[in-house]
Amino acid sequence: MQEPYVAPEWSLGLTHIPISYIKLAQRPTPIHAWNLPDIPAGYHVSIKRDDMTGSTLGGSKARKLEFLLAEAIRQNCDCVITGGGLQSNFCRAAAVACRQLGLECHVLLRCPGDKNPLQVQCDGNLLLSRLVGAHIVLVTPAPYEGKQTESGYIPGLKDKMESLASELRSIGRKPYLMPLGGSSPTGLWGYIEAFREMMDQGVCENFDDLIVTMGSGGTPSALAIANYLTGSKLRIHAVLIVDKTLDEAYELVDKELRHVGLAGGAKARDIINITNSYIGGGYSIYTDQDAEQLITISGSTGIFLDPTYTNKAAKGMLNELVENPSRFKGKRILFMNTGAAFGLYNQRISKLTEQHELTSRMTFDAT
Repeated sequence: MQEPYVAPEWSLGLTHIPISYIKLAQRPTPIHAWNLPDIPAGYHVSIKRDDMTGSTLGGSKARKLEFLLAEAIRQNCDCVITGGGLQSNFCRAAAVACRQLGLECHVLLRCPGDKNPLQVQCDGNLLLSRLVGAHIVLVTPAPYEGKQTESGYIPGLKDKMESLASELRSIGRKPYLMPLGGSSPTGLWGYIEAFREMMDQGVCENFDDLIVTMGSGGTPSALAIANYLTGSKLRIHAVLIVDKTLDEAYELVDKELRHVGLAGGAKARDIINITNSYIGGGYSIYTDQDAEQLITISGSTGIFLDPTYTNKAAKGMLNELVENPSRFKGKRILFMNTGAAFGLYNQRISKLTEQHELTSRMTFDAT
């Protein structure tokens, strides 16, 4: 089940190099042209399809879980504890992967304060988590408030995770804790390895700029670190989709640099360009205008974006190409589709499709 991990030669100076991994993701994921509407003249946009890492494991999280769950099993853990938003892609992927590997999964999901937990809709990522038998604890937003510590955890949430871990240990279980989004020194290797995959696909030669979504920070940090270590001339851009200031976002990347032993050699602002102009109403909150863009993109290109994550990143990319083109190094743009499609399966999106001209082309032939 576990396979020895051989790190890229250019990464051997880093700390926390994993010794093994468990193959979960379908790799390599393809890269192809993305014919988006309204791209400014002269620009060529392509897409890296990390939404195709698996069916129920689709999205960026499978790559991180390959290393995290290998570590859990090496430590003889029999259950996993993590947390996230109600429609967390990471929690869904963790629940599915744990079930496949024979581990028990416990997730602490942030439930909106004005909702009765018994009335939470069972759709999208939450539906899949429940279908694989995950143990779900719905918590109020309060434990999620506050800044992530050096270890990657939010203090209030970490306290709840540790309390649950103590309960599990008291009945003879051995839990393995994972921070939000799997953003830890171990999880970071999922996208250090992904960068090696992209190098093999000619990304460094064929593109000038790489755009990725930024939530907990692990994926863009890993890509920026790999880009820096290889001497690649790509410019890495991250579109922030959580409620953080730019200083806080750059600190997330600096934290990862410290974790892997690069604090003295690189600074976040030198290796990645972050924008926080597209958060909108906040994490997991999207407007009708955002949904309009999502429907337009799927209807014109056949690519499905996640309403919480990659749709906001695509909005940022499209707006910046028009309004702030000097941000980009060149005109050959690669967008990383790190989200999965399960966030689309909810009543709000369903209702919007009934009203939109593009998605209401359904008639009944009674003959």
